[in-house]
Amino acid sequence: MSAPTASQVVRARRKESVTEGWRVFRADRAGLAGLVLLAGIVLLALLAPLLTDPSGLDVTRATGAALQAPSAENPLGTDESGRSVLLLSWWGARVSLVVGLSAAVLSVLIGALVGVTAAHFGGWTSRILLRFTDFFLVLPSLVLAIALSTVLERGLWTIVLAIGVTSWPHTARVVRAQTLTIEARPYIDRARALGAGHGHVIVKHVLPAVLPLVFANTTLSVASSIISESTLSFLGLGDPSRVSWGTMLKSAMDTGAVTGGAWWYLLPPGVGIVLVVLGFTLCGRALEAVFNPRLRGQR
Repeated sequence: MSAPTASQVVRARRKESVTEGWRVFRADRAGLAGLVLLAGIVLLALLAPLLTDPSGLDVTRATGAALQAPSAENPLGTDESGRSVLLLSWWGARVSLVVGLSAAVLSVLIGALVGVTAAHFGGWTSRILLRFTDFFLVLPSLVLAIALSTVLERGLWTIVLAIGVTSWPHTARVVRAQTLTIEARPYIDRARALGAGHGHVIVKHVLPAVLPLVFANTTLSVASSIISESTLSFLGLGDPSRVSWGTMLKSAMDTGAVTGGAWWYLLPPGVGIVLVVLGFTLCGRALEAVFNPRLRGQR
């Protein structure tokens, strides 16, 4: 029987690593509960076009009374236009999840690029990038996001851009520290001695070691991105043509649902935000334990 090739050995080790990671994640009951919670919410959001009638989002087709209490016809009551709050919350989950995931991915990509570049090249490149990072760190990210949302044309992707380009500095710092640790290892010096260039070192050695940390950080960043989207929408800077949990809260405040005691209008989007943020946070903490063995005995 012939000896396994190098690629087969690598695949076997990766499969073993994935299996071990899933075992550790599954042992974390809180992380597993967060995963089940997120899977249910994402599944419902994806099935919304198949299980509901989107025409009910149109104010001209609303059939209920304004701010009607929960009933058999509308289990979560109606909004100020007579639309079903259940339908609004269901479709609002789609926008909030898309914005949260997209903004988190953009933020982590920028942070990972800056962090790896600063750590790998060092010198004046590192100094310039670190000063650039410090500039964004000292400025309140929410204030910057509000400024960008005000200047740019209002829309869904403007919110994504505003959140993504203002919330990457923490990721850059974390990735830079991890990259410096990796590049101090002997096999990096051996690769350079054998003639490996910058691209080979980064792609073949640095990124595979950094990506697990980036993935865990992305999971945690989604939660903060969803909160930021809800905040911007609540302040009236969201996309007025789309329903999100943030725009629902703003409409509830503007139409007197709070003073009128229409709790059914405020509670569903608020609970939705809490559940999604909780799910991503639980998953992120569990992934941290998977990628950092030193945390496993502390939880």
